[in-house]
Amino acid sequence: MIKVLEKAGVKINYNPNQTCCGQIAFNGGFWDDAKKLGEKFIKDFDNGRMIVGPSASCIGYIRNGFDELFYNGAYHNEYKQLQRSVFEITDFLVNVVKVTDLGSVFEHKVTFQDSCAALREYKLGNEPRTLLKNVSGLELVEMENCDECCGFGGTFAIKFEPISTAMAEQKVSDAINTGAEYLVSTDSSCLMHQYGYIKKHNLPLKVAHIVDVLASGI
Repeated sequence: MIKVLEKAGVKINYNPNQTCCGQIAFNGGFWDDAKKLGEKFIKDFDNGRMIVGPSASCIGYIRNGFDELFYNGAYHNEYKQLQRSVFEITDFLVNVVKVTDLGSVFEHKVTFQDSCAALREYKLGNEPRTLLKNVSGLELVEMENCDECCGFGGTFAIKFEPISTAMAEQKVSDAINTGAEYLVSTDSSCLMHQYGYIKKHNLPLKVAHIVDVLASGI
C-alpha cells in the first residue's frame, strides 16, 4: 500500500505502534475491550493527517462503530475529526488525490468481488473497478451476484460454519464460471475465507487483494 501511495505522489508517515482498530471485539459484543482499542487508535493517529487503510471493513467500522463507543464521551471531538480523515485506499486514490492510472501491470484475467463492508458499511462505489480498468494487461470480467456475501462475516463463519461454507462455495463457483485466473477484492478477510475453500477443494482460482494488483509493475 505504501508503494502504491508513493507512486501516486503521496508523502507517507507510518506509525509502527498502531494496533487493531477494535472491530473484532466490537462485533463480538466486547465493547469495553473495543473502546480501549479505539482509544489507542485515536491516540495513535492524533496528528491531523489523512489516514488511509487497505480494508474497507476496518475503515467502515471506524467511520460508523466509533459513534457507538465515543459519542458525547471524552474523545468525542477527537474521534469525529478522525472519522472525517480516514479513507479506504481506492476511495482515497480516485476521489482525494485524483489518480486512476498508476502505471500498474498485471497480465491476468480477473473478476472483482464487492465485499459487504465496502458496499454496505463504507458505501464504496466503482472506485476499485475504475483503478482495475487502468491496469495494463488486466482483463476484468464481472461475475454473477458480485455483490452477494461470500459467507465470511467474521464470527459468522465460526458460529454458522455450514451456511458460511455454502456461501463460499457459491461465490467461488460464480468466480470460476467467469474464466478468471484471479478473484480480487478490497478486503483480505473475504479473500482469506474464499481462499480456504479454494485450497481445500484444489480449485483453479487464485486470490489477490486489489492493492497487490495495483502494486504490480510499478
